[in-house]
Amino acid sequence: MITAVFFDFYKTLCFYSLKACFQRVTDRYRVEVDWDRYETAQENIFTHIWRSNTTYSLREAVGTAMIRECEFVRELGIQEHVEQVAWELLQCGHPLFAAVNAKLYDDVVPTLQHLRDAGFQLAIVSNWDAPLDPLIERLGIADYFDTIVASHDVRVKSEKPDSHIFNYTLAAIGVSAEEAVHVGDTYEADVIGAKNVGIRPILIDRDSTQIGRWKDTIQNLAELPILLKEHPI
Repeated sequence: MITAVFFDFYKTLCFYSLKACFQRVTDRYRVEVDWDRYETAQENIFTHIWRSNTTYSLREAVGTAMIRECEFVRELGIQEHVEQVAWELLQCGHPLFAAVNAKLYDDVVPTLQHLRDAGFQLAIVSNWDAPLDPLIERLGIADYFDTIVASHDVRVKSEKPDSHIFNYTLAAIGVSAEEAVHVGDTYEADVIGAKNVGIRPILIDRDSTQIGRWKDTIQNLAELPILLKEHPI
């Protein structure tokens, strides 16, 4: 029987308005941007982020992120003021400064409240290279969770799809893999990672870009309580 629900964080519970921030910064510096490259460049930078090394210290993680941000800026054809533009962009989207732009999806609080009222234990399992608890507190949802697990926490040092981060979370709230589901937006990290340790994965596909990829797929969190009720095992 399912008694616990784990959630990915970014693009599952939270999002950033990164493109709008990028537009503001580049307008301020009056630099030319190759907008045709934007989506590909953004995809590349997030690929590198989720492949980051969990052995980094927080200081090293920020330095590495700054290097990636400069590469992103140059990939868009920007040649002037690269480091300064990159630093401002880092403050828009890096986990260390996430409170600046982080927003919850509208379906998050109602779903968390519903699951709490139904008696589920809740956890966050996130690839996140900065302390995550302060951001969860600022977003006003910390009290819904029994534990918040971030990959770069010195107590964890494990990144999805590695099994340790999931097993650490199971142990933290005292449930078996068979008693948990994990909801996330990334097939490799969330679906494969959870499946490999025996946790039932649920893919959230908010943008309808992964249709048919996984049998248990939802488009918003409002569908989650219904799915758990219809398929409780």
